[in-house]
Amino acid sequence: MYPGKHAQETPDKPAYVMAGSGRVVTYRELDERSNQCAWLFRELSLEPGDGIAIFMKNEVGFLEVCWGAQRSGLYFTPVSTHLTAEEIEYIVRDCGATVFIASQALSEAAAPIAERMTELRRCFSVGGEIPGFDRLEDSIVKLPTRNVPNEQEGSDIIYSSGTTGLPKGIKHPLPSNEIGSAPVMLARMLNGQYGMCPETVYLSPAPLYHSAPLRFNMCMGRLGATSIIMERFDAEQALAAVEKYRVTLSQWVPSMFVRLLKLPEHVKSGYDVSSQEVVLHAAAPCPVPIKAQMIEWWGPVITEYYGATEGHGATSIDSEDWLAHPGSVGQTTFGVIHIMDDEGAELPDGETGTIYFAGGSDFSYHNDPDKTASAKLGNGWATVGDVGYVDADGYLYLTDRKSNMIISGGVNIYPQETENLLITHPKVEDVAVFGVPNEDFGEEVKAVVQPMDFSAAGPELGAELLEFCKQNLSKIKCPRSIDFERELPRAESGKLFKRRLKERYWLGHETRLL
Repeated sequence: MYPGKHAQETPDKPAYVMAGSGRVVTYRELDERSNQCAWLFRELSLEPGDGIAIFMKNEVGFLEVCWGAQRSGLYFTPVSTHLTAEEIEYIVRDCGATVFIASQALSEAAAPIAERMTELRRCFSVGGEIPGFDRLEDSIVKLPTRNVPNEQEGSDIIYSSGTTGLPKGIKHPLPSNEIGSAPVMLARMLNGQYGMCPETVYLSPAPLYHSAPLRFNMCMGRLGATSIIMERFDAEQALAAVEKYRVTLSQWVPSMFVRLLKLPEHVKSGYDVSSQEVVLHAAAPCPVPIKAQMIEWWGPVITEYYGATEGHGATSIDSEDWLAHPGSVGQTTFGVIHIMDDEGAELPDGETGTIYFAGGSDFSYHNDPDKTASAKLGNGWATVGDVGYVDADGYLYLTDRKSNMIISGGVNIYPQETENLLITHPKVEDVAVFGVPNEDFGEEVKAVVQPMDFSAAGPELGAELLEFCKQNLSKIKCPRSIDFERELPRAESGKLFKRRLKERYWLGHETRLL
């Protein structure tokens, strides 16, 4: 349960491979360089409970820095690579980091941080020079490669993507145990539920600053497995990586499935993906037709899990159960599900309400006690604001996020169903559905579509898509109008930034939805 152990037993085994460059990092290299990072943090007088911030692309040094912090008892905060300098500064300041580490490739956004934040003890660059930063590689090259004394488990602080406001850091109490002395819950679960072990070859196509890719790759290091890390997601290159490295485990988000399915048929059939034993997906509801097509293509190896960075609870469902309960995200694997109405009463099976879990992990929103309190009931049950219902067999179905709800003429409309339908249209590459101002009803349903071919955007395609909705949805769920964009604002993790689209339409209006 610790990469140092694997460095002793299988020193030359790849801990991870960068899929694009083919660069291999062995367990010996991971252990030695993360030890050097840990020694650097000790030299800077960082103590257990202190923090660092990491603003890096998917590159060789990312996990070495994370493991250096993990074995030093530090909190480490990965920062999205798509933020502005002001947004980066907000997160680095909010999380309390005293060390900032950035990729040279991100120097334009990173450089102002060293100038503005005098409270930072040091700033380090990786892969090249950044003005005002020290080179991390030069700073650790002469430091010891042995373990620092009194190693202690650290933890990540993951920030929300800020889709409904300023991002908030999700903070868990530091483990009390010495590093490697006790099983980590996620690694134990991955081993027990999905058979992850030293023979696992894990494809990681998403950015490492996102919670699931980061935590899964850290768990691969604990289990002695090998990760294949894509520098950036590309649908065809992902298929090529599965074939080349004989990937046994992979993890995706629904928007990646959509891009895979919309590849030309000769491309899809041109790669051997039969090595995959478990294909995981999560992060957003997956449209039923999309998932059905993926199971038909890849076979019954697809497993969905539902949870959140907060760790308040989780569910899981394999292909066989999903085909019997299409659209479900499964039965609980961690915590106990409760569906609650807005007055705090528990709802019976089949009725839609806010999803709470009892018995999950303890968490808080860093520097935001009010948001922490609003996410929990007095009895400790916790929610992240998702809405759904449980059927008579105990299977959970997601409806949407409460914050995405459209209220039109007093009727509550959840846009996820409309999005799930529109994304299946062959001329649609991506779609966002949300509420916009309406003088009579307060809000009306708007769809913004990224077409497969932008030259086709216009009234004719809009009419075709509206008719498609009318044939398959009730009238209240259909968009009143459709606008077109060349590209929707999505994070590399697949998260859609609806707020960036909505604010154009709500400019000059007061609304709680922004």
